[in-house]
Amino acid sequence: MLDFQQIQFSDLNISALLQTIDWYDPWIIILILFHLSITVTTFMTRYHNNFQVILFLFLLLLVYCSENINKVASENWKLFSKQQYFDTNGLFISLTFCIPILLNCMLMVANWLYMSRELMMQLKIAQLKSQYYNSQRNGTLSGQKNICKDLSKHSSPSHLKGD
Repeated sequence: MLDFQQIQFSDLNISALLQTIDWYDPWIIILILFHLSITVTTFMTRYHNNFQVILFLFLLLLVYCSENINKVASENWKLFSKQQYFDTNGLFISLTFCIPILLNCMLMVANWLYMSRELMMQLKIAQLKSQYYNSQRNGTLSGQKNICKDLSKHSSPSHLKGD
């Protein structure tokens, strides 16, 4: 088995890195379960924005503290691990801790953008329908054709072509 300390960032080989990790080390299993639970939580709470904001900030705080976590773990690795993974550059903690957390944060941001887009589309359609019904009630026929065009433009994906 290769020594993790010998792998440098400049000659990073993912397969060599994966061979150095003892995947049956209990704390590695706990770390994987942590990432899986965060991912499941992210998907399960995708419609609960307040909770996701708190989760998002907590995860970013963990990434921010990862340098300190790496320092403490490198000093006390014998208490919980079979080998020393925590180098001074923070390569291991970046790959196994920070990247999965940041991917979850990216999922949350993508979900927020999608939900914002959907909400803006619903708002615009409701606004156009309201304008249409108001113009119909007032009896102005000239505005009806333009509003109907706007409604059909926003109801179909053809408005994405950039008229």
